[in-house]
Amino acid sequence: MKRITMVIAILLLCIVSACNSTPSLQQYYVTNSENPNFLTLDLPVGLLNIREAQLSSEQKESLGSLKKLNVLAFKKTEANQADFLKEQTIIKSILKSEDFTELMKMNTDFGRATIKYLGDEDAIDEVVIYGDNEDKGFLVVRVLGKNMNPAKMIQFVQALEKSEFKGDELSKVMDYMK
Repeated sequence: MKRITMVIAILLLCIVSACNSTPSLQQYYVTNSENPNFLTLDLPVGLLNIREAQLSSEQKESLGSLKKLNVLAFKKTEANQADFLKEQTIIKSILKSEDFTELMKMNTDFGRATIKYLGDEDAIDEVVIYGDNEDKGFLVVRVLGKNMNPAKMIQFVQALEKSEFKGDELSKVMDYMK
């Protein structure tokens, strides 16, 4: 009798966990990496060409916590309007998860943008920047690292200003979204 109860409990657990149909952000990236409506880029931090010799110790520490950037862009066209609405709904539902903490919202030249993060306030592992524009599409950028500190992100921005970053890879995204 205990064995039957245990089997039923395991089956119920499997059924309940299978009901959560919202994928993780990582699963969403992987699933759509081959979708022709999307442009995906993985950019290592080294691509930013930041000369460590010119950095303060705080800037070096901030840079050391960053690993890479993942970019996923959906370009809206007349032919894929229904896909745009579907994908926009999916990505927004993923980002509404309790796992993400909202850092800020803003208006940009591209459109509305939201910055969220995963992790603790003083040890962030992932920053997600989501922006959308009803005419052009949407863009999701994952800034991946280890124990990133929001207060030290200012140091990273200052370091980026000293870099020789030309933006060639990111300009592909902007050209794609035009």
